[in-house]
Amino acid sequence: MASVKLALHTIRVENIFCIGRNYAAHAAELGNPVENEPMVFLKPTSALLDESSPIRLPDYSADVHHECELVALIGKGGSDIPLDMALSHVAGYGIGLDLTARDVQSVDKSKGHPWTKAKGFRGAACLSALVPAERVADPQRLQFELRVNGQLRQAGDAGMMLFTVAQQISYLSRVYGLSDGDLIYTGTPEGVAQIRCGDALDLSLHGQVSAHWKVA
Repeated sequence: MASVKLALHTIRVENIFCIGRNYAAHAAELGNPVENEPMVFLKPTSALLDESSPIRLPDYSADVHHECELVALIGKGGSDIPLDMALSHVAGYGIGLDLTARDVQSVDKSKGHPWTKAKGFRGAACLSALVPAERVADPQRLQFELRVNGQLRQAGDAGMMLFTVAQQISYLSRVYGLSDGDLIYTGTPEGVAQIRCGDALDLSLHGQVSAHWKVA
């Protein structure tokens, strides 16, 4: 059973929703257009990885990239959640990695196939400890960063999202419905790059939480 820690509670994870191309500069660095509505893909709960285990790269890829993201945990599910009520459904926030086998993804895209093998391998959804939502007055004012071997790789400002956290929640609830325990990976800024065995990854959600992984 996949679960996450929020304060003193253990919460079962139901679905992992991910939002692609939610920062214009990241879409541009990969040569992708920006979308007129959130671009959603899913990861299996078996992809979830906390700091107690190292990142293990899949043997079928030679080019796994990091994508550092703000992550929201849904505490109260629902359907057709209005925009002005969306953030009240969040139980906590964390910092995470949407790991992507970029070479596999490129092949899948060229064939018109789903990205599951590129995005859903074991350990492809890294997630820090979570901070209660009441400690975050406005998620769009959050900043975050990823350092690899001490060098800054990604610096994110949630205020630069194309679709806010509230907009994502409202959209997901309308199209798919949200459940208690769903995670939303809200998109990555520019600066994605390859990770290799031996790399040390340090993530920080400024003023809130940090996380560390080693690539085995």
